[in-house]
Amino acid sequence: MTKVFNTYSLLPHNTFGIKATAENFVEFSSVDDIMAFLGNGYNGNSLVIGGGSNLLFVNDFNGTIFHSAIMGMEVVKETEEEILLRVGSGVNWDELVAYTVEKGWGGLENLSAIPGEVGASAVQNVGAYGVEAGELIVRVETVRISDAVCQEFSHDDCDFSYRHSIFKAAEKGKHIITHVTYRLAKNPTFKLTYGNLSEKVEELGGATLANVRKAVCEIREAKLPSPDKIGSAGSFFMNPVVDARFAESLAKEYPAMPQYPLPNGDVKLSAGWLIEKCGWKDTPHEHVGVYRHQALVVINRGGATGKEVLDFASAIIESVKKKFGVTLNMEVNVID
Repeated sequence: MTKVFNTYSLLPHNTFGIKATAENFVEFSSVDDIMAFLGNGYNGNSLVIGGGSNLLFVNDFNGTIFHSAIMGMEVVKETEEEILLRVGSGVNWDELVAYTVEKGWGGLENLSAIPGEVGASAVQNVGAYGVEAGELIVRVETVRISDAVCQEFSHDDCDFSYRHSIFKAAEKGKHIITHVTYRLAKNPTFKLTYGNLSEKVEELGGATLANVRKAVCEIREAKLPSPDKIGSAGSFFMNPVVDARFAESLAKEYPAMPQYPLPNGDVKLSAGWLIEKCGWKDTPHEHVGVYRHQALVVINRGGATGKEVLDFASAIIESVKKKFGVTLNMEVNVID
């Protein structure tokens, strides 16, 4: 079934709580539905959204927004060691994680409590606590907007890297994701080295899928605001990656600066730490600020416009660059 709306409010479709409207809004519940709607293709201004947890609308959207309501989870292959699980792009992400943990299938537990929908996991390569969704994705199915042709992308096709995929680069804006297939482990190994996750898991009784999920949920709840209560897009900025030599010079000047060495020799820095050291926790604007428990999160303090949020974020980027010589990049997708 396809639902089509005109002059549609986007307030329920962005967790920042920004008031904006779309000229047209199309929601579909099957591959056949969206192919029928597209017919011979669509060449107007378009945007594909999921749960809206990574969007910042600066203006109204003049064009058509597509939203998947494709549901369902299906085991498409099973061996003694692994499960291949095909999931509809409209499935709530955390409901997927909870389902896999309940089934005893490992891989996604560190990604608990991340807002959004399954389709976005392949676009954003969502990650948390040392795990990225792209590590587990084996196939992404899409419908190409321009000609309504179904396509499949393998893991390698997707070109996953930190918060990046081909759907944010060469194929950006060209596809509607319909299904994502994940490889999950029947005998999971746990990744607990990030932050205080290992300590929290031990407090809960040791490493099990349920305990890891519970630990991640509790840590996130303590650090990040609930979109139901405070408007935000979660982590507004990506953690910057710098070369080892520059990281070493920063460590000499700022010994307390958190640094995370990467396999390729580069070093990941904490954007939240950099922002906090620039004083942004103590300098909120009237409608915008950073979250008191995590400076990486920009929040709508009430009544903020998209432009106010963007201007605030730009000021943060400028201050971090001036103080540390590090350029922050926004993780949020700015729709202007």
